[in-house]
Amino acid sequence: MSAHRWGPATGIGSMPGGDAREAAKTVIGSFEDFPYLAELPARGPGADMIGRTAGMLVELYARVEPSGWRIGDRPGRDTRRAKAWLGEDLDALEEFTQGYEGPVKVQAVGPWTLAAALELKNGQVALSDTGACRDLAGSLAEGLRAHLADVRRRIPGGRIVLQLDEPSLVGVLRGQIKTASAYSTHRAVDRQLVESTLRDVIGVHGDGPAVVHSCAPDVPFALLRRAGADAISFDFSLLTERDDEAIGEAVEGGTKLFAGVVSGVDSPLSDPAGSVMGVRTLWRRLGLNPGSLAESVVVTPSCGLAGASPAYARAVLAHCARAARSLADNPE
Repeated sequence: MSAHRWGPATGIGSMPGGDAREAAKTVIGSFEDFPYLAELPARGPGADMIGRTAGMLVELYARVEPSGWRIGDRPGRDTRRAKAWLGEDLDALEEFTQGYEGPVKVQAVGPWTLAAALELKNGQVALSDTGACRDLAGSLAEGLRAHLADVRRRIPGGRIVLQLDEPSLVGVLRGQIKTASAYSTHRAVDRQLVESTLRDVIGVHGDGPAVVHSCAPDVPFALLRRAGADAISFDFSLLTERDDEAIGEAVEGGTKLFAGVVSGVDSPLSDPAGSVMGVRTLWRRLGLNPGSLAESVVVTPSCGLAGASPAYARAVLAHCARAARSLADNPE
């Protein structure tokens, strides 16, 4: 696992605004050694994370209804728009990564958050139907295979890192996803099924590195590692001492931690060294070697930056890069 080389800092995915070239320029200027494909949800349906990933599906099509994204029989305007925006974002990334060699990250919604968000024809989400979940995961895997191949063609020197966004994963495991009526919840999905489905989707990347991102509390670190995640991305402020054992095992097992240490919405920024103080404290508490900090941790914002002002988003990316340098220079 630790054979993969990662950059010291990167972003989560979404950025404010609607200009693909401006976003790509900002991301690559901030993270010269770990850029990522920016998502710009402010452009509207199809640029949001659910719509974008729905546009990647193979032989399943989704359209926007008043209640959200719903699976339909054939591709329509919403699917075409999602594909067009993804193409625009990839063109911008390709333009600014000419000659680049190193890790580059692309994001898609994972199978369980997708199943908790996409509606079937009856108005219930796919999560309500085991067969629909299976079909959706299979379609996502095929779509990701094609997407990753496209990115490799566009950035031949890049080592592509696949990030699966799973903000609803904890809710799926705990039976907290609401039904269409909102009066009850869907039953919890069996943990082994959750794990094996994630493993299948992660598996489309072959030997390439994969990270799973969840900005919810109680991230299931052990389950994600068993499913094949090489790295786990989380909001550092939501960790509790209950997570200590799982984090210690992850680090010792070679799993990278993408530590979200800076708020994704406009707020005062401390000095970069202060932002990673909690990470150093955690290392001491777990009795881990301080020298392993920089190689075990990638510094990120706590979540996407779609809700931030453009000026704050730029400042946060630069801040993460400086905080990572501080972690490398002064691990103690």
